[in-house]
Amino acid sequence: MSEGPKFQLGTVGALSLSVVSSVSIVICNKALISTLGFTFANAATTLTSWHLLVTFCSLHVALWMKLFEHKPFDARAVMGFGILNGISIGLLNLSLGFNSVGFYQMTKLAIIPCTVLLETLFFRKQFSRSIQLSLTILLMGVGIATVTDLQLNVLGSVLSLLAVLTTCVAQIVSLAEVPLLIAI
Repeated sequence: MSEGPKFQLGTVGALSLSVVSSVSIVICNKALISTLGFTFANAATTLTSWHLLVTFCSLHVALWMKLFEHKPFDARAVMGFGILNGISIGLLNLSLGFNSVGFYQMTKLAIIPCTVLLETLFFRKQFSRSIQLSLTILLMGVGIATVTDLQLNVLGSVLSLLAVLTTCVAQIVSLAEVPLLIAI
């Protein structure tokens, strides 16, 4: 497909829908746990499963509507990525269960500079000064928010660290080994 306005509108729409649905899941998870008395595992698993099911169905509808083409892929690489991504999602959900929403959101923001650091260390990738400045500001904000979060605990912090690392590795692996499966 061409790189015209239709492509950009579809990309912006897909990214916006993804962000809105992800934030909604976080808010619903915390609301179910704190106000309705759901156990964390049930609420997180159910809402995350719905999110993944809606994504799966939406992609099949988009494929049916010919909004993108199905491309061949290496099944082993995709399975490895799927397992790593599943672990990442599980750790992020556990992190949410043991941390405040603010600390959880800071954990998710920390994924960006961690990914840049890993790519710089292991792949010698260079990033522009503007990206480095943006990441510095982001890291200062994450640091300030983390220090001022009163609900910080050791188990939640360890789960968050593991979640950040697995998410970074999953994102790097997806870009390095798994061919682009979706071209909206």
